[in-house]
Amino acid sequence: MKVFALIDCNNFYASCERVFDPRLKGRAIVILSNNDGCIIARSNEAKALGIPMGVPFFEQKAILKKYSVAVFSSNYQLYGDMSQRVMDSIRLYVPDMEVYSIDEAFLRLDYLQPRNLYEYCKTIRAKILQWTGIPVSIGIGPTKVLAKVANHVAKKQTADGIFDIRSRQKQDEILKTLDTEKIWGIARKGSERLSRMGINKAAELRDASSAIIRRHLSVVGERILRELNGQSCIDLEAIQPKKSIMSSKSFGNLLTKKESIKEALANYAVRACEKLRKQNSRAQAVHVFIQTNGFQKTDRQYNNALTHTLTTPSSDTRIIIKAANFCLDRIYKQGYRYKKTGIMLLGLIPTSLEQKQLFVDFNPRPSDHLMGVVDRINKDHGPDTLFFGAQGVTKEWKMRCGSRSPRYTTQWDELLRVR
Repeated sequence: MKVFALIDCNNFYASCERVFDPRLKGRAIVILSNNDGCIIARSNEAKALGIPMGVPFFEQKAILKKYSVAVFSSNYQLYGDMSQRVMDSIRLYVPDMEVYSIDEAFLRLDYLQPRNLYEYCKTIRAKILQWTGIPVSIGIGPTKVLAKVANHVAKKQTADGIFDIRSRQKQDEILKTLDTEKIWGIARKGSERLSRMGINKAAELRDASSAIIRRHLSVVGERILRELNGQSCIDLEAIQPKKSIMSSKSFGNLLTKKESIKEALANYAVRACEKLRKQNSRAQAVHVFIQTNGFQKTDRQYNNALTHTLTTPSSDTRIIIKAANFCLDRIYKQGYRYKKTGIMLLGLIPTSLEQKQLFVDFNPRPSDHLMGVVDRINKDHGPDTLFFGAQGVTKEWKMRCGSRSPRYTTQWDELLRVR
């Protein structure tokens, strides 16, 4: 019999901030989106104050100040590195795992039986907390959907952060009270459709006709029904290479000069190429877009995009930046205040696939070696230790992050100082 577990980091972004500043323990915390625009993460204390998710930061300033809520800009370098440390810790105990998101991982535990899986998960949870400082919740179940349900219970209703839902009795108790919209894979629209059918609780979905559910929610809905019945239909999934890669952010200030926009675009191209090489792929085309701020009603509005096909597939940042500038030169117009630009790499193919061309003599190996050296240096010594001139130095387009904490684990000059 298959046994799955879902490990989920509790309030992950807020927990990362607390690891390096113990004064934040017990204090309400909110994390802001790019350019400090909206609230995208909250600690339990902030949720208890009624601070909603996804609302503009400026609308909540009064309540944040009233209750001395700690406010942080997004620190994705820190969060990404802490996520990697958590996942590496899990792999020491359970190598058969699927990293589902930055703060979640599914595990297969059945090969560990007849061990006491509950006690084993307690050990994993304690070690993750000891090694990384991040608290986690663990749900155990016979399917991935039930493990997700168990994790929800572990986080909300247990003292030790672990819940095992493998027994039919526990499944009946929990599923009778669980709303369908909280089931992994259903979401709000699916829940509304089920409600019109008289199905509002997870137990009602589990006991419904699989043929009827398939007719209304497709094969995905039927698969969820079977998973709720303890029949495993969704196994661990290997990470598949992306078919396209996009890199884009809003500017910290509205820009009018093409040179400043080119700098931003070059930086986004660098990030996209790093991801491209990490999955051992090459791009066959480059898509660039540019847009003004639609919320600025008094400004003239303009949006445009262009796709450029490369002569030969490439992962060379120099070639990608050149192609991106080619596109931007053709879609940029003077007289507008631009809010955002971005790049998308399309038609990704494996680096092992080399299609020769009759009229083009191109050897990718020197380029691959050079980019590999750049990637290794930036990985070992920090992002942008080596950077391209097109990325600029002043970076007036850089997004606002006035409340970002230090990048304790990825920047030498931001290491924690202990006195």
